[in-house]
Amino acid sequence: MAKIVRFHQTGGPEVLTINEEPVHPPAKDEVQIKVHAIGLNRAESMYRTGLYLEPPLLPTRIGYEASGEITAIGEGITTFKVGDAVSTIPAFSMNQYGSYGELVNMPVHAVAKHPANLSWQEAASIWMQYTTVYGALIEIADIQAGDFVLITAASSSVGISAIEVANMLGAVPIAMTRKSDKKETLLKLGAQYVIASEEQDIVQEVNKITNNKGVRVVFDPVAGPMLNKLADITALRGIIFQYGALSTEPTPLPLFAILGKQITIRGYTLFDLTADAARLEKAKQFVIAGTASGQLKPTIAKTFPFDQIVEAHRYMEANQQIGKIVVTV
Repeated sequence: MAKIVRFHQTGGPEVLTINEEPVHPPAKDEVQIKVHAIGLNRAESMYRTGLYLEPPLLPTRIGYEASGEITAIGEGITTFKVGDAVSTIPAFSMNQYGSYGELVNMPVHAVAKHPANLSWQEAASIWMQYTTVYGALIEIADIQAGDFVLITAASSSVGISAIEVANMLGAVPIAMTRKSDKKETLLKLGAQYVIASEEQDIVQEVNKITNNKGVRVVFDPVAGPMLNKLADITALRGIIFQYGALSTEPTPLPLFAILGKQITIRGYTLFDLTADAARLEKAKQFVIAGTASGQLKPTIAKTFPFDQIVEAHRYMEANQQIGKIVVTV
């Protein structure tokens, strides 16, 4: 028996329940993991409310990321052994697997050995953020030294990761956050400029930074009405990555900016990458090398014990954190 988190109806954090239930042995091509830490993601919050890309099949498990030790392996697996320290990659449906639990089974393609220099909390905080950034900024946009990259929701774990990766490649990360109270922290984390969208004129600030050229890449998980301004500050033949839908308002199509500047608006999720084994392997090697060298280091905002999973989700939805929220098991 193990404690597992499920929800039986969609709604707020309070729908999450911790249940004692049996965990069956891993099936073919699965491994079983004794979980030490769980990384929380806004995708899980949206899944819990029924607003995610896939609707939950109730009652359902939840969670993409965890770190821990392998306790059992399924038939046909030769790449891992019992006792290996591993972490999970979001490369599966939460209607089939979930990371919120003391003991979980995971498909072997979604499991990786992480560098020994990472703590359990850090290891549970690397794959969603760095894989998402790798696929967009490196694989698709191929950002280069000197490129201006605008990163919205910059205080999120993915936003901070995008700042790190942009700096690694010599690009110029411009962080955007709603208010200026996070400015100093974002500058310390590597942002070269910070814009507070509720306090400053975004178009004016970006034009000042880029000498009216605009940014080549926009990396945005929010959408909504802000897309109009994001298109206004995108450079000629620039690209806007829309990798989320955190806004609760309708998202307009900035048609004239798209036509006039030949802008690409690219719908994107990390599943575009993780569904392809060869591309995922390249991303894994990038993340492993970066975290092993210390060039990529996840920022932990706050940790909660497992029995406070509801409180952890409430904190996530309050948008107070800078970095990753982690639950320890």
